Amino acid sequence: MEDILLLEAVERYLAGDMSAEEKTFFEDLRKKNADIDQLVVEHTYFLEGLNQYGSIKSFKHALHNVEATLAEEGIFDTPKSTGRARVVNFWNKYKRNMAVAASIAGFISILTLGLMITYTKKYNNENYVSLVKELVKTNTEVYKLKNTGSISNKREKIEPKIDFRGTGFLIDGKGYLVTNAHVINKMKNVYVENTKGQYYTAAALYIDNAFDLAILKINDTAFNAVINLPYSIKKANSDLGEQFFTLGFPRNEIVYGEGYVSAKSGSNGDTTAYQLTVSVNPGNSGGPVINRNGEIIGIITAKDSKADGVVYAAKSKNIFKLLEKLKKDDSKFELIKTPSNTNLKGLDRVQQVKKMENFVYMVVGN
Repeated sequence: MEDILLLEAVERYLAGDMSAEEKTFFEDLRKKNADIDQLVVEHTYFLEGLNQYGSIKSFKHALHNVEATLAEEGIFDTPKSTGRARVVNFWNKYKRNMAVAASIAGFISILTLGLMITYTKKYNNENYVSLVKELVKTNTEVYKLKNTGSISNKREKIEPKIDFRGTGFLIDGKGYLVTNAHVINKMKNVYVENTKGQYYTAAALYIDNAFDLAILKINDTAFNAVINLPYSIKKANSDLGEQFFTLGFPRNEIVYGEGYVSAKSGSNGDTTAYQLTVSVNPGNSGGPVINRNGEIIGIITAKDSKADGVVYAAKSKNIFKLLEKLKKDDSKFELIKTPSNTNLKGLDRVQQVKKMENFVYMVVGN
């Protein structure tokens, strides 16, 4: 693998495909390490040999086409031969071409074999492996710099006009989120913003006003899918008194809160929701309710204006009901896979929050 990586780097260097940072680093490697410099020289000769072969082959092919064209136009005759004479004439006519082609093919084969042997013997050692790892590490760092905005060709940040704001969180790393229906009902244009201040365009896939829930999909090409979400979504009901924490955007930065389940039903005995005791503010709507095991047990939906600290949350099992309806409407959404395992269990609260906050988004729009 290291051999391939280094040869790929050499070819990118010779082709001029490296960025300014990569080129500077690679040229510094050549100055410090004679083996790397020799490899570049040898590979240059190798590529020149291939180019020469291609040029000669193209030239011969062009001559053959000219000869055929002149013969067709009657400018000179090409007597037809039969039998053994035909074979002899064919050999006499093309023996030089065949000899040249065979010579070049032999040269390329010998050169390729020599380079392979040289690379295997000369660079199959610890110093070589260290150099390759250093080069790969530098390429990785350059890639990170580009994506964090330290290089001039970064993606420009979108600054949408914000009339409404709420919270949402990923239920599938491919860009599917859950938020409240009332958060996006008045939005014509929907965006989500992560804790790094990066905005992405999104669209509503399914809205259920009865549950006050909506499923969104990030449709921005700049969004990078997440392989594994660190939390799971609970399908069973939670117990009275179960402790939890919340994350949301009542302001322009993520805010933490904690509380407990104070009733197994919501407003007016709504069995699809919980009553919670926790401090929230406008903007927390759509935020996740996470228990100590790293399971999402609910989604913040409303605050009781008549009672201090009383909040209602849709039960997490409603997420699965929405997904069933969405998949029934369009089978392509069968690909949505909610997280079933959590790696937050056993961590202290600070570590849980650190792992969780990257997947909670501010939902904004106009």
